[in-house]
Amino acid sequence: MTTYAEGQPDWRTQEPRRVGVGFTPFETRADVILRLAGEAEHLGFERVDIAEGWTHDSTILLAQVAERTDSIGLGTSVVSAWGRTPATIALGAASLQRASGGRFSLGIGASSPSLTEGFHGVTWDRPLTRLRQTLTGVKALLNGERQPSPADGARPLRLGVVPEQQVPIVLAALSPGSIRLAGELADGWAPFLWARSQLDDGRAMLREGESRTPLPDRTRVSVGVPVALAADEERARQLAAWWLSTYATRMGPLYPRMLSERFGMRTAVNAVIEAARDSRTPELPAVAEELAREVTLFGTYDQAGEAIRQWLAAGADSVNLVLPPNRPEDELTELLNAAAEPVATTAR
Repeated sequence: MTTYAEGQPDWRTQEPRRVGVGFTPFETRADVILRLAGEAEHLGFERVDIAEGWTHDSTILLAQVAERTDSIGLGTSVVSAWGRTPATIALGAASLQRASGGRFSLGIGASSPSLTEGFHGVTWDRPLTRLRQTLTGVKALLNGERQPSPADGARPLRLGVVPEQQVPIVLAALSPGSIRLAGELADGWAPFLWARSQLDDGRAMLREGESRTPLPDRTRVSVGVPVALAADEERARQLAAWWLSTYATRMGPLYPRMLSERFGMRTAVNAVIEAARDSRTPELPAVAEELAREVTLFGTYDQAGEAIRQWLAAGADSVNLVLPPNRPEDELTELLNAAAEPVATTAR
C-alpha cells in the first residue's frame, strides 16, 4: 500500500469527492464489504464507512480494508461510546490512522438503550454526559495529552504513540443536545435517517455548539442516507419500505419518535408500522412516499444523480450512500456503478 510518507498527499487536503459508501450492522458478510470497498475506491467514491453494532468489530474490518486499498477514506460511521473506554477508542483510532496512511476518521455515537444494555450489558444512563466524557477523553489522548478523567488517585497517562496525522472525529448525533455537542467538540456531524428538508435546522444547532468554543470551526455535515435505488420503481419501493419499517419497528423508539415528532410525519410512520405488521415483506404505503424521499435515496438508477445532488443542495457537505444489507453482491455492485457518474460529477 502507498503511504503519505512515500509521497501521497493527505486526503483531507484534497478537493472532496463528496459521496461515500456506508454499511450498517445488518450487513453480515465481511467478504462482501471488503470487495465492495475496493470497488468503491475504483469508482472514485470519497470514503467507506462501517457502522459497528452487534455484527463485526468495525476497527478490525477497516484495518482489512486499509490493507486492500490505497486512496479511499475510511471511517467508523459509529462506534458506541458505551462499548469501549476512551483510551481503547483512541488506541484503535491511532492504529487505524497509521495502518491507512492517514485516511481514517473516527465516528462515535451514543447508540441506543437496547444495544447498550442488551449487548454490552451497560446501563444506558445520561447519554449526553457519556458522549461528552468520551469525546473529551479521546481528543485529549489523540492530541498527546494526558487522560483527563483518571480514576480517583490514579496518575493520568498519555497515549504511547500519537498519530502523525490528526484523526478527524465525527459525532453520529440525532438529539438536539448531541448535535450541539458535535458543533462544540467534533469535526463533523453524521446524521442518519435525517430529513433532507431539515438539514438547515441541524446546521443551526451545530452553530449553537460552535459558539461555545473560543475559536469555532465550521462543522462538516456528512449525511448517512439509506439507499433505496433499483433498476425499476417497484423494487425501489420495496427497498424504501424495508428501510423505513426496519428502523420504525426494530431499532427502538428513537427513530419513529424523531420521524413522527421532530419531522412531523406521524401519519406516514404509523402507515409504515401498520404495513410491517400486516406483511412479512411490507410495501411502501402511498402516504409514506414523501417520507421515503425525505430520508432515503429513493428512485431508479437513472435518478441517482439528481437524488444525490438534492442532498448536496440541501446543505450536506458529503453524502454517504448506506447500502441495503445482505442483497446479492452483483446487485450492490450494479448500484455502486449507477451512482458512479454523479460521484464523478460532484468531484469537479
